Amino acid sequence: MSDLSRYIDALSATHVLCVGDVMLDRFVYGSVDRISPEAPIPVLRITRTTAMLGGAGNVAANLAALGCAPHFVSVVGDDEAGSAVMRLMVESQLADGSRMVTERERQTTVKTRFFASSQQLLRADSETVTPISVQSAEAVLAAAKAGLADVGAVILSDYGKGVLSDALIARIIKAASEAGRPVVVDPKGDDYRRYRGATVITPNRKELAQATGMDVSTDEEVAAAARHLLETCGIHSVVATRSEQGMTVVTADGRIRHLPAEAREVFDVSGAGDTAVAALAAALAAQAPLFDAARLANVAAGIVVGKVGTAVVRGHEILEGLHHQEWVRSEAKVVTLEEAHELVERWRRRGLRVGFTNGCFDLLHPGHVSLLAQARAACDRLVVGLNSDASIKRLKGETRPVQSEAARAAVLASLATVDLVVIFAEDTPLNLIKALSPDVLVKGADYTIDKVVGADVVQSYGGRVVLANLERGHSTTNTIARMRP
Repeated sequence: MSDLSRYIDALSATHVLCVGDVMLDRFVYGSVDRISPEAPIPVLRITRTTAMLGGAGNVAANLAALGCAPHFVSVVGDDEAGSAVMRLMVESQLADGSRMVTERERQTTVKTRFFASSQQLLRADSETVTPISVQSAEAVLAAAKAGLADVGAVILSDYGKGVLSDALIARIIKAASEAGRPVVVDPKGDDYRRYRGATVITPNRKELAQATGMDVSTDEEVAAAARHLLETCGIHSVVATRSEQGMTVVTADGRIRHLPAEAREVFDVSGAGDTAVAALAAALAAQAPLFDAARLANVAAGIVVGKVGTAVVRGHEILEGLHHQEWVRSEAKVVTLEEAHELVERWRRRGLRVGFTNGCFDLLHPGHVSLLAQARAACDRLVVGLNSDASIKRLKGETRPVQSEAARAAVLASLATVDLVVIFAEDTPLNLIKALSPDVLVKGADYTIDKVVGADVVQSYGGRVVLANLERGHSTTNTIARMRP
């Protein structure tokens, strides 16, 4: 799975257009202490309320959480709920590049859920589900077309609330196709011919059964139903989400891949489809092949069902998910930059000196072990910056690294001399050093201090640079050379 990690960094450079039905999800929390004297129903004493974007809005929020720049186009009513949607978009940093079309006399979809403790008592919906007006449809189309030049993929998030009519879907798919942009559709209803020309559709198992009238209990039945859609609806591929059974990917050229579920624990499946479609489209925008994009989306969906309520997944969480099996017991030491920063600050508050060194550490040898031992001796806690697979390829060529970043991180984390491992994607660890501000910076004595990346930064605030003695005759390059016939 670790081969997918190269796409995580690329997500932050992508833009994705999302068009669909936005909703306002309201959550009302309280306690129930008595039954109403008016009817045999509980009386909810409200203690707090929250609101968040739902429907296609949750897809856009997931895109933003992954690091993408979402261009979101939808329709709201000229009402209080529509204003709340606009406020949430600003707060969620979704306003840039997005456009909301306001339609008078239309009611913004609101889903209000009432909870007592952790038990949902009731859901109340208020909405207009008739098709949007011709004027609104033209405004949506114009906004979508305007965004095509800046995005790498398009999502049609269809919740059947009236934004995506058959005619509008066809026109957006046609424009995206002419612009060379893949279109990912989260479908609704039982006639998928309305999505003709789409690159991918992402029905869940229930939706797949509804659209085909076929059994979808087994791998073979799911694949057969997906092939039926491809043959009858003019769609290029199907990524069927199957909850606890993972995903099935079927393409028009006959390729089939069943992906096992990645969830470790399942708390709440709400919003998992939104997360999956966002991750799938984001990966396609980052130029990932379909099967790799589906694998990444599968990991993201497995993470979000482990959270309570409609939630989003962030890039670093996917990276952790990708490496979970390989990091095993060492994973607690392998952290994101954000997590490392928090730990380093805690150590400093305890008066501990923090050291830092970095490298590729491909095929760990005695020279590496000696360097790390000397580095740890110069401080109380040692953070190791580890070059990602992509950065090593840029520095050392396409044949390197020999071991994946997950494997290299696991080996480093197993050493008693190493307290934290942080993988970085840049060619140098300068940003990592600036963020962590180590008290001690350690490199091998084959460098001079003026050539050590970050030495000037560390010295500027009174930190120390240590040049460690090298074990002669040990290098990964020499080891690889000796292995060649």
